[in-house]
Amino acid sequence: MKISFMAKTKNYFIIYKPYKVLSQFTDEDGNMGLGSIYTLPKDVYPVGRLDLDSEGLLILTNDRQLNGALLNPKNEHNRTYWVEVEGVPSEESLEQFRNGLDINVKGTYHTLPCQVKVISDPDLKERNPPVNYDKHPIRTWLEVRLIEGKNRQVRKMTAKIGHPTLRLVRVAIEDLNLAPLQSGDITQISGKVLNKKLKL
Repeated sequence: MKISFMAKTKNYFIIYKPYKVLSQFTDEDGNMGLGSIYTLPKDVYPVGRLDLDSEGLLILTNDRQLNGALLNPKNEHNRTYWVEVEGVPSEESLEQFRNGLDINVKGTYHTLPCQVKVISDPDLKERNPPVNYDKHPIRTWLEVRLIEGKNRQVRKMTAKIGHPTLRLVRVAIEDLNLAPLQSGDITQISGKVLNKKLKL
């Protein structure tokens, strides 16, 4: 997908990263990178990442100042995820989730308190390939809001309460929302609008 852009200026894009696509422009270990989908300026790169099995909102930019501001944990930016898990978590399990859990992140790490609630099935197109519903007949969608982003954190947290993640979609960072983008879509956004939505 080709995007027009102005050279020698700061460029900002938001994408809906598809499932099984790396959060980098190069392919690796047989997995497709963003460069296989998008044609963008060579100095543009992802801000943060989503793991290979996750989908959703990803910011691409050549603005290093934005990168530092958004990824600095002291700024505590809210990140919102829709997470489909196996089974039906109890309120007791969700309370453990909210209060913080011990997960393995280069040793034991106790997660910060977060927000989580059960939601109705969201209006998302089916993933390609889809979740194996025959293997996982009982499922629940959760909305999770974090202010941190350790490696595979949400997956480790849902596994810790006994409800492994089947599908994970990042739908917002602060007031920057994924909708109306669909998997693989990209749009350019102004720095002024982006900063306002990210509360920078």
